[in-house]
Amino acid sequence: MLSIQYYIRNPKALLLSILQRYGGWIPDKLYLKWLFRLKMGKRLDLRSPSSFNEKLQWLKLYNRKPEYTTMVDKYAVKEYVANVIGEEYIIPTLGIWKRPEDIDWDTLPDQFVLKTTHGGGNTGVVICKNKASFDCKQAIKKLKRSLKQSIYRSFREWPYKNVPRRIIAEQYIKPSFNDDLPDYKFFCFDGDVKALFVATERSSGDVKFDFFDADFNHLDLCQTHPMSGRFIMKPKGFDEMKTIASNLSKGLPHVRVDLYNLDGKIYFGELTFYHHGGLVPFHPDKWDYEFGRWIKLPIE
Repeated sequence: MLSIQYYIRNPKALLLSILQRYGGWIPDKLYLKWLFRLKMGKRLDLRSPSSFNEKLQWLKLYNRKPEYTTMVDKYAVKEYVANVIGEEYIIPTLGIWKRPEDIDWDTLPDQFVLKTTHGGGNTGVVICKNKASFDCKQAIKKLKRSLKQSIYRSFREWPYKNVPRRIIAEQYIKPSFNDDLPDYKFFCFDGDVKALFVATERSSGDVKFDFFDADFNHLDLCQTHPMSGRFIMKPKGFDEMKTIASNLSKGLPHVRVDLYNLDGKIYFGELTFYHHGGLVPFHPDKWDYEFGRWIKLPIE
């Protein structure tokens, strides 16, 4: 929990905390306008949105389809994706439970991953690399906290509103070296892959993001995390990854398709409709408008 002194020095952070904690009664449109102002420092234009972040807020409000709930559910999405690209790209599920206390630890292998089905990012992810030294009590605490969180309530990301809150266990995908499994995140626009970023060094706790264009040329672009500062090789099977991302994004104004690649063996990660909630600046700012240009809204 942040200190009182922090909030005194950062009144905007205090207002943001109050909005997200007590603003559940506020209509989505007004809530997003206030949230955008506090997070981005400027007014949200919903009448003629032009930036990527603005258009994501528009999509939250006006592009609501029932299947999106399935597509963000970390359990239900597996069957959906398997029907589109094939079962061979799906990480096997080892179990599913409604409560952390119900997890049957004895049935799980020495290595596994636990996830809450309704969450985004890594807030509800627990990785076990050695069951003998694994702290089950701490895992249960983290999963309990995650089950109480709501991406819809905090960021009005509509697809998450009605996702059943459960915990799944998945097979652990072991990296080839350095205990680091790169995460490839493709920005897709109605079947057209335009860019991606590679998340590395997660195991160190100091995550790096490197952005690339669709041909894997490095982009001078930062967002949320710094660049790695090192050469990142194009992965084996990169064209196959692009095809998968394209197929999963057809018919959608925008979705981010997250994939893993283990020496050419590709695994599906998740689908994300609102990259960083549409609430994080690009550096330089021109990329916010370049990415925004790629989204074709139904009104355009």
